[in-house]
Amino acid sequence: MTDDQLDDARLAAEIASGAGELLLTLRAIEGDALTGRDLGRRGDHAANTYILERIAAARPGDAVLSEESADDPARVDADRVWIIDPLDGSKEYGMPAHIDWAVHVALWEAGKGLTAGAVAQPAIGTVHSTADPAPVREALRPRPRIVVSGSRPPGFVFELARDLGADLIRMGSAGAKAMAVVRGEADAYIHAGGQWEWDSAAPVAVAQAAGLHCARIDGSTLEYNRPHPYLPDLVICRRDWAPAVMAALAERATAPGDSPRVAMARAYIRSLIRHDATDVRFAPDAWRVENGQRTGDSGAEIRHRLEHGAEYLPIRRVRDLHFREWHHSVVARFVLDVAAGPTSETSVSVTEHFDIPAGEIRSIVAIIEPVPEIG
Repeated sequence: MTDDQLDDARLAAEIASGAGELLLTLRAIEGDALTGRDLGRRGDHAANTYILERIAAARPGDAVLSEESADDPARVDADRVWIIDPLDGSKEYGMPAHIDWAVHVALWEAGKGLTAGAVAQPAIGTVHSTADPAPVREALRPRPRIVVSGSRPPGFVFELARDLGADLIRMGSAGAKAMAVVRGEADAYIHAGGQWEWDSAAPVAVAQAAGLHCARIDGSTLEYNRPHPYLPDLVICRRDWAPAVMAALAERATAPGDSPRVAMARAYIRSLIRHDATDVRFAPDAWRVENGQRTGDSGAEIRHRLEHGAEYLPIRRVRDLHFREWHHSVVARFVLDVAAGPTSETSVSVTEHFDIPAGEIRSIVAIIEPVPEIG
């Protein structure tokens, strides 16, 4: 590591630690008034503001890619890009008993890849960084431990665990899962079903510095600062386990994943049922039209209506979902089953056209029609 990289790594650790202290203070002060999603969003915003201010002061010429900021396409041509997740695991942060949340700060450099990174886990008082890589501890367990998403574990992971004779551990926050492997509390972290660059950049930087195996599920290289900042899958594991894990993945993880744009459209459609649009990325000036009528004039308004709009509350299920993608466009066709009374339902056919030029949904044009009666 060069002196400049060491300075960047120390800066990343300082910023991640400072943001973590801010989040702990906010949680202590606001925890009685705000809970769940609202507390998570307050923490995301506060930590993002702090991190952006610190980077701007210390590295004013660098670009930034943040989960909580609008994406500037000019970053793709920048020499240095900070990739940050101000609060990884905002759901867990909003739950007082949970410690599995983190702050991610990483630096990507053109021609070099990830050159510095830090992951702070404030709830356990720990900061891991590339400035002081942790040595990989010797594995003493007879059965390997694999950490996976607490809410969306890969469908193939149960058969994979059986193949490897492994135990599965569910946990929130990509950073918390990756650092469990860094500390030797687990032997592998496997994720499929979609992530963003900020979810894994800092954890991968730290894990690579510690000597762990980091790759896509198909064995290809993890790439960052791409025009569309979406990474479908990830493997972080001990190098002694890597051959067995990658061989088992080649056997079990065979289903094709969503493209970045389809994944974004799918997240939007999931929010119709969940009434939680936290994972949906909208451009600030995003708009939506339904059957010729404007139903949203900003990303914030569309998100608010998805979560609180009376028109969405009766939706019971999405079925018969199909996607078609070309260029910046994704078209989703599906059927919604909607409550029509205490004991009855009706169904409507939906076509939604998404314009997704980069890492945010720019517009949605929807056509809602009755489902034709058979016979």
